[in-house]
Amino acid sequence: MKYSQLQMQQLINKNKELQTRLKELMSEHDLEKIYAVKALYHAEVADGGKYQKEYRALDSPKK
Repeated sequence: MKYSQLQMQQLINKNKELQTRLKELMSEHDLEKIYAVKALYHAEVADGGKYQKEYRALDSPKK
C-alpha cells in the first residue's frame, strides 16, 4: 500500500478520532502537520492498522 498525503487528509477529515490523534502527535512531538500526518499513517493505517480498510476505500474508483 502506498502513502498518499491527499488520501490521509481525506481520512482524517472524516474521522474525529484521527483528528484528535493528529493534534496529539503534533503537540507531543512538536511535529509540523505534514510529518504528523505521515506518522499517523504509519501508526494507524499501514501494515494492517486500524484504519487500513477505510484508507483503501478512498483509493477505490468511484462508480
